Amino acid sequence: MKKLLVLALAAIFTVSAHAQEASWKQMEDFHGVMGKTFHAAEEGNLKPLKENVATLVAKAKAWESGAVPAGYDAKVAKPILKQLVAKCTAVEAAVKAKKSDKELTSLITATHDVFHEIKEKCKPGEKH
Repeated sequence: MKKLLVLALAAIFTVSAHAQEASWKQMEDFHGVMGKTFHAAEEGNLKPLKENVATLVAKAKAWESGAVPAGYDAKVAKPILKQLVAKCTAVEAAVKAKKSDKELTSLITATHDVFHEIKEKCKPGEKH
């Protein structure tokens, strides 16, 4: 009987933990590219940004066009995702126009801020 109770509690805990950790594949895909471009730019290395900006735009667009998973606030997420795509597109245009490193750093930083806005305002369980 005790063994059954322990197994039941373990199952409930596992289901509860997974429900709290809602996954958003497009967010994770975007984050992978953002991480390697933004953090390098913070260190003064814009090569990863310049090499991966098209992928950054593509991942942002895929994220925007994808469904918002249960647990996330779609009404909040969708307008911010639209801003994210616009920011990524502006970064891409600046890279193609060979803007200064200072300008590129400023643009990718603003884009990174929008990314975090989505993560903070739309995470599961948050009500704004």
